[in-house]
Amino acid sequence: MQEIKYKRRGNGRSPLQESAELHFTQLPIMTSSQILEQSVIINTSSTIVEQCITELHLMHQWLNPVLRCEPVDEIWSTEVGSHSRFIIQVPLLYPTLNVVVVERQPGLIVWGFEGFFQGCDRWECQPLNDHTLLPCTLLINRFEYSIPNPIISWGFNKFALSWTQKDMEAQLQRLKQVAERPH
Repeated sequence: MQEIKYKRRGNGRSPLQESAELHFTQLPIMTSSQILEQSVIINTSSTIVEQCITELHLMHQWLNPVLRCEPVDEIWSTEVGSHSRFIIQVPLLYPTLNVVVVERQPGLIVWGFEGFFQGCDRWECQPLNDHTLLPCTLLINRFEYSIPNPIISWGFNKFALSWTQKDMEAQLQRLKQVAERPH
């Protein structure tokens, strides 16, 4: 198991809100599957954090600019069974990951996917009570995947895994910024 922790300093609010901690965990769940998990405390309500994950115009403000998300049927939805695709903007190739919402509850969305990756991407918003009047949310992102093609798996692990972990951290920080902006 490999775990990397990152400490962030807040803006002097409450003790809980002052320290936002990112956790990256890479756990093998079986020989061909991996988990990348991260979390961060966001200084706003879980409703606003959830909107940043489920509303497409807000999602595009924090997604990596080389990644585009679009609905399959022209209408964006995060209801169970809704289909969308994530397209990596690599000219000529445009690798695409087709996803479907497999679980949805208030504060939780899980996208399942098949393609060059197989697995799920889970986003969970947990309201935190730090005994102040200021709301804050623990956001947990768990990316569980396997890569069935051994050549692609080797290439991803050799060349893209560390970049993916860094990108996920940056993406979570961008989401935090979008969620904490005045609305």
